[in-house]
Amino acid sequence: LPSPVRSGVNNFFSNLATFVTVINDLLQFKLDKAMDDTGRLAINTTFGIAGLIDWASRDGIEKRHQDLGQTLGYWGVCDGAFLMLPLLGPSTIRDTAGLVGDSAFFDPLGYVGDVSLRNQLLVTKFVDTRAQYLPGSDLLDEAALDPYVFLRDAYLQCRHSLIQDGNVSNDEKPQEGADAEDDNKILAAAPETNK
Repeated sequence: LPSPVRSGVNNFFSNLATFVTVINDLLQFKLDKAMDDTGRLAINTTFGIAGLIDWASRDGIEKRHQDLGQTLGYWGVCDGAFLMLPLLGPSTIRDTAGLVGDSAFFDPLGYVGDVSLRNQLLVTKFVDTRAQYLPGSDLLDEAALDPYVFLRDAYLQCRHSLIQDGNVSNDEKPQEGADAEDDNKILAAAPETNK
């Protein structure tokens, strides 16, 4: 499809995803961000012709993404095992559960009454989502010695940053300190062989 059509389709589904973002902002008690995202949704839905045009970005309103996986992480649910979902790409057990929850309860497409129209919209959304990953897969093949490890580590770091709203604390230092203390205890308990 021509670039303007692809952009319009992507903007439409991105605008619908803003509704999911608002709900997850509220679930995390981020009321100021929920208000910003609600304003973004209102502007793009009205002035942007059902979200086909991203007017809110032109007005300087930041485009954010929140999902149920991030909400669960915000409230302390651990990642779980890393997964590679067929056609959808990287995820974790927590994020996959969040994806199912968002799709089942929060996604406006789930409430479209006409089954045929809903299925067509879901397939179009899936194709649009998959198309967004294509440039990244080319970069991954060129840049990484081990694409799986690179993708896993990049995904987990990115999700951690999103959960913390970009304010990533240095949680690793206390862990290293605790590990160092454990190592010292082990060394102290070990019998001395150089006497």
